[in-house]
Formats: sequence, C-alpha cells, structure tokens
Amino acid sequence: MFEYISGKFTQKTPAYVVVDVSGLGYIVQVSLNTYTDISNEIEGSLLTHYSVSVDVRSGESKHQFFGFSTNLERDLFRSLITISGVSSGIAHMILSAFKPSDLQSILANGDAKTLTTVKGVGPKLAQKIVAELREKIVKAELEGDKLESGGNSLRQEALSALTALGFDRGKSVKAINDIIKSANPDSVEQLIKNALKQL
Repeated sequence: MFEYISGKFTQKTPAYVVVDVSGLGYIVQVSLNTYTDISNEIEGSLLTHYSVSVDVRSGESKHQFFGFSTNLERDLFRSLITISGVSSGIAHMILSAFKPSDLQSILANGDAKTLTTVKGVGPKLAQKIVAELREKIVKAELEGDKLESGGNSLRQEALSALTALGFDRGKSVKAINDIIKSANPDSVEQLIKNALKQL
C-alpha cells in the first residue's frame, strides 16, 4: 500500500524515527540497522511496510509504519511475518538483533539456537523460522552476492523491477547473477531484458 516515505527526520531513536512530510509527522518503527544507516542523515527516504494488527479480545486495531534502509531488510521482515507466531514486533526485534546478512547466514546454517537469543523467540518458534525460511530466502540469496550489502545498484534495480512484474524473487536473483557473470551488461535495461529471456 505504501512503498516508501521521504522527508525530514525530526526525531531519531534506536526504535523509531519521526519523518516530517510536508508538515505532517509520521512515526516509523526502525531496526537498529536502519537507525545506524540514517543516524547522520537530516532527511531521506525509507522503504516502508504498513502493518495493522487487531486485538482479538478488545477489538482494538493498531496501525504501524515500519521503515527500512534496504530492500533486503524489508524482504526479510515481510518473510518473517508470514510465519505463524511471528508478529511484526517479533520480526522487528529479530532485525534489530541481527544484520540482514547475518540473519541470512543464521538461516542458511540452520542455527535456530542463535535465534532464541531474541526476546519472544523460543526454541520451537526459532526452529519453525529456520524450517520455513531456509529454502525460501537463503538458497537464492546466498548463491549470489548479498545484493544490498554488496552495493550493486544495477542488481538491486533489476531485481526490484522483476519482482514488481511478479517474477519469483529467488529465480530472479539466480537469473541476474548468471547474466552478470557471463554477459556483464552495462545497463539495468539490458540486464532486465536478458533476465526476462531466462524467466
């Protein structure tokens, strides 16, 4: 629903920032990783995820914006909250405890024990997270470079375009990596065109 938010960072804390957009201040929950990335910024943009949760007892609804400095972090967040038992709050805690690349490694290694160091994540939930996300995210992400941490904007733009078109993220990552290794395209347009031939 909301792709990103841009404006002045009028308040910054390790848990949330206030983004002034044309005189209206939005409270955006952020992880420690995103907070570190924007700690020296006066203004900027954050990728967003809009979350609505409802208390089944009271019927009260809670609306929250979550902000991310990279696509990788937002993708991990969205994957985490698809798992039964992982709320937006728990996913937020996990991403504050680990850098996105470290979380990928934890999942790749099946290290459920390390996940239990996060408040709210018990042994059973940790094992469930590893079981459900290990293949879904890690297989393709670790096969190539970690896109955002690698700083390769060409890959990031191509991946964003392909996923926006509805292509599977894992297959898109593999296609992009294969093309860059073999053809070394000089533009994002060429990279996308070549990837479309493989997907």
